[in-house]
Amino acid sequence: MISLTPPAPNSAKALTFSAYASFVPIGIVTVLLGPLLPILSERWSLNYSQGGALITTQYVAATVAVLLSGELAVRRGFRFPMKSGLMLTAVGVALLLAGSRQLGMASIAAYGFGLGLAVPAANLMVAEVNRLRRSAALNLLNFCWSAGAVACPYLLAAATKSHHIPFFLWTVAVFCFVVAAGIAAMPSSVVEPASSNDRNGPKLRIDWKHGALPALAALFCIYVGTENAFGLWVASYSKALGSMTEAMAVITPSFFYVSLMVGRLLAPLLLRTIAEVRLAQAGLLLACAGMVGLVMSRELLGVAASASLAGLGLSSVYPITIALLSREFGLAASRVGSLMFTLSNLGGGSLPWLVGIASDRFGSLKAGLAVPLIGAIAMFFLYLRAWKPAELEHGVQGTLTTD
Repeated sequence: MISLTPPAPNSAKALTFSAYASFVPIGIVTVLLGPLLPILSERWSLNYSQGGALITTQYVAATVAVLLSGELAVRRGFRFPMKSGLMLTAVGVALLLAGSRQLGMASIAAYGFGLGLAVPAANLMVAEVNRLRRSAALNLLNFCWSAGAVACPYLLAAATKSHHIPFFLWTVAVFCFVVAAGIAAMPSSVVEPASSNDRNGPKLRIDWKHGALPALAALFCIYVGTENAFGLWVASYSKALGSMTEAMAVITPSFFYVSLMVGRLLAPLLLRTIAEVRLAQAGLLLACAGMVGLVMSRELLGVAASASLAGLGLSSVYPITIALLSREFGLAASRVGSLMFTLSNLGGGSLPWLVGIASDRFGSLKAGLAVPLIGAIAMFFLYLRAWKPAELEHGVQGTLTTD
């Protein structure tokens, strides 16, 4: 049966912790191509457009997986796509540098597919089992993602300096496998929300004419594209400046991801005094300032300050957007989420590719970095619409049927 009753506290804590644990290696792998891109471009003789195509490969594969993730979550529970995705991610990362460029691209597609299975399921599970504090729990979940994203450039820089990049990739693969095994080994006493895996109960008819649907669709698409278009090209931009060593250029994305992490850690505290939508609006204005600052920077200090400002501004936008999805659509969020996370992956793959195309067209990465700036401006205007008030979030959007 579909039930509005939250899971037992112990189950909710265990499920939330499993999502938090999974998002650390997921964060590492999601941003891996950013600091690794200059190395792969040199190894495989890639121009900006071809480098951007690697990112597109990851996100096209993830998009296909997202289409399956929501249905798998409904039929098998949230943990099934999470553990399956982590296993596939482990295989893809382990084989990334094991052979030719073609094998490398296949490996990128494999771990992209794994991420596409795991990320939507984990986000929606945390939103479902933490109904009274969705935005706060989702910010902490994405804080865990940011922790992995922050660690990635530093770990890769150390591996590059010691010529142990394959060992680093194998370590990340083992990390993914261990977390997946832990999720699979959770005891039967941990019960997921009934609404996520009930196949025989009444079906939920989604209101596709819901007024928030177009705005949410645009936000999911643009946000992930904007974050990737900025964060995944920072290392290449820093290297192109010619004022830093290769190791330092590889590290520069960490300034962006550190500020994402800090912002998501602070967001639950800020949300006690400021409304979610207001926080997102203020953050987007801050992000725009950081993006403008980056293209005006020439040295490490300017790059670090601008990337940090952009990350801090973007930090709470995605978790708040997911919370709005859950609030606006209630029990239907799992099914609507398939569409939303599909769009997010389309944006995540297409906007970084546009950065590469624009950079080749105009002969400079500065021109390409106008893409994420336009995305941040667009999201600010989307957040000006009237959203459902928080006190109404327990209403269910959709119709229960028995057919």
